[in-house]
Amino acid sequence: MTTDPGPTRSPDFVQSLERGLAVIRAFDADHPALTLSEVARATDLTRAAARRFLLTLVDLGYMRTDGRLFSLRPRVLELGYAFLSSQSLPEIAMPHMEVLVSKVHESCSVSVLDGDDVVYVARLPTKRIMTVAIAVGTRFPAYATSMGRVLLAAQPDAWLDAYLAGTTLVALTPRTVTEVPRLRAVLGRVRSQGYALVDQELEEGLRSLAVPVHDANGAVVAAMNLSAHISRGSSDDIRRELLGPLQETARALEDDLWRVAR
Repeated sequence: MTTDPGPTRSPDFVQSLERGLAVIRAFDADHPALTLSEVARATDLTRAAARRFLLTLVDLGYMRTDGRLFSLRPRVLELGYAFLSSQSLPEIAMPHMEVLVSKVHESCSVSVLDGDDVVYVARLPTKRIMTVAIAVGTRFPAYATSMGRVLLAAQPDAWLDAYLAGTTLVALTPRTVTEVPRLRAVLGRVRSQGYALVDQELEEGLRSLAVPVHDANGAVVAAMNLSAHISRGSSDDIRRELLGPLQETARALEDDLWRVAR
């Protein structure tokens, strides 16, 4: 990767910003952890310059290091959240959510991962089933929510290791999973089955079912869920009645997102 600005750069071009972004982009699913030398080589920076950028990112909370290896922290997702929340995702999602809610008569939401939390970017309630009012911008801990688990399960293993090592799992209800090995196992099942069902871990009396929303490249960029009161039925009832319609709606949303991206 080169950071040469080239002959066509504007006089206002900030090369140091370009170089800092190049350092972030050096990390991906195939390279979740890199040494200083590897970053310098991938970005065509000197070791001294790469070190300054890396340590600045560590200080800002976007990266972590064990003294040798550097890796991205969940906070780097804030950079993508600003784009997703300001673009077409909520507008494109809402008509699909309206059709789904009219069919199943349960509240529907779409969220993205922002640091350690899920942030709601679209919401269509049918009735008040939580003690906390949920609106666009509401945040919940990702580990205790169905949408959060879908989004966490989609992350690379090294990213997930860093998240689990740095997150305090607080019991929000007596049912909340607070043991890291158990949560890791739960996320493994979510990854393999393609959905998450959370039974009263965020709030007593609330069950929530979520599926991923993919971009044109197959990456998970958001999650969509349906929330139901326990009076609707058992967890098996929720899965049997709601999973199919929820998955169909997510696929329809993905089709629209892909068309917009082309």
